[in-house]
Amino acid sequence: MIHISILQYFLSVVSGLLVGLILSLIGGGGSILAVPLLLYFVGLNNDAVSPEEDNAIKHLAIGSTALAVGINAFINSIFHFKHGNVHIKEGVIFTIPGLLGSFLGASFGASLRGKDLLVAFGFFMIAIAFYVLSSKEKKEFHKEQKIAGNIFLIGLSGFFVGILSGFFGIGGGFLIVPAMLFSTNLSTIKAIGTSLISVGAFGITTAFVYMLNHEVDFLIAILYLVGGFIGGFMGVKITNRINKKHLKKIYAIFVIAVGIFIIYKNIK
Repeated sequence: MIHISILQYFLSVVSGLLVGLILSLIGGGGSILAVPLLLYFVGLNNDAVSPEEDNAIKHLAIGSTALAVGINAFINSIFHFKHGNVHIKEGVIFTIPGLLGSFLGASFGASLRGKDLLVAFGFFMIAIAFYVLSSKEKKEFHKEQKIAGNIFLIGLSGFFVGILSGFFGIGGGFLIVPAMLFSTNLSTIKAIGTSLISVGAFGITTAFVYMLNHEVDFLIAILYLVGGFIGGFMGVKITNRINKKHLKKIYAIFVIAVGIFIIYKNIK
């Protein structure tokens, strides 16, 4: 049984604030930070005294933070919607096939060796960052258009991103935003806002798979949500004051930094 002190409760809220801020500001990265924050900043990993317990706690961290990040993303999407940064139709078309992919990915991910896959994922993140940096800002989507992009391409992108999202146990914002930029005519800031629909759905789907194995701590998820609500509100305020070109650079640099960190932590 995992015992959490009063200080750890407080640190969980602080961690949630950081996750919510980044999730709202960049449209991804929340779940990637959520797990290491819970294990090493909050100190949950200190309870592990054997390899088996260590593995169980890490699974618990993934499941609990996936639930928190998923709900957090939906809350942040409301903030973005009020600022006109969310396109519901494109988000739903991307998300529905992605739910199936997320479930399949989460179901198979736990049975495979993770380190080698995460190293590859880290390099993939860096490649995505350079793609975002090299891509030109798309023209604003006009309301008279029914769908900002090709429906089949949007749905197919959502399915494959969902597989990776569930497999790696992350919300998938790092993949969702570039995929939306590729498959739709949305601008960067609108892709970020719209991506939160999918981040929320994929995160909750991943958490559901872990719930089936009793690997979700609802108290931890609630604490993350409290901090995430505050961080998400702050992130939206900052996002709408940032130049779109600067926002793209911030996003790409952040993806590169996390990609390098993941490679460093998992390479032998």
